[in-house]
Amino acid sequence: MAEFELSALSRQCLNRRIAQQETVERHINAWFENRNQSKNSVSWQFKTKDARIKLRSLYLSIQG
Repeated sequence: MAEFELSALSRQCLNRRIAQQETVERHINAWFENRNQSKNSVSWQFKTKDARIKLRSLYLSIQG
């Protein structure tokens, strides 16, 4: 989820040159305020049980 937010920040706020650090901080703070108020969420479609089945071959199994 963090990667989604950083990608959105990059596309919506940091996609241009900004000369002063204070201006960047103001833009980011405003973006975060707006983003937090919108209460976006992620709908996870890939459940843990499904991942264990589908990705079984990628992980070593622990044998006791």
